[in-house]
Amino acid sequence: MGGVPKQRHTKSSVHQRRMHIFIKQPSFSKCPKCGKPVLSHTVCFNCGLYKGVQVIDVLKKLTKKERKAKEKEIAVKDQASVYRSEGGKEGGAEKKPLNWEELSKK
Repeated sequence: MGGVPKQRHTKSSVHQRRMHIFIKQPSFSKCPKCGKPVLSHTVCFNCGLYKGVQVIDVLKKLTKKERKAKEKEIAVKDQASVYRSEGGKEGGAEKKPLNWEELSKK
């Protein structure tokens, strides 16, 4: 026969023991090239970048149609980043500041 505990464990001591038994949420960071969420210390599945180095050639594994779409998407992102770095606003027409006449009409 097995041993029997001499004294009962209180609820608080049981809860304190079990306090650290839980599943931790994984920590995500953004990929510096494509901006997709990536697990820490892993290669980005979208662009194949790890620590600033191209580790996996993602375009090589895609079909011709998917490759063209991916290249177009990358070109648009690069163009948008260049546009932002020049000081332009992304998202269409610039908003004009409202003057007193326009505010009084509303």
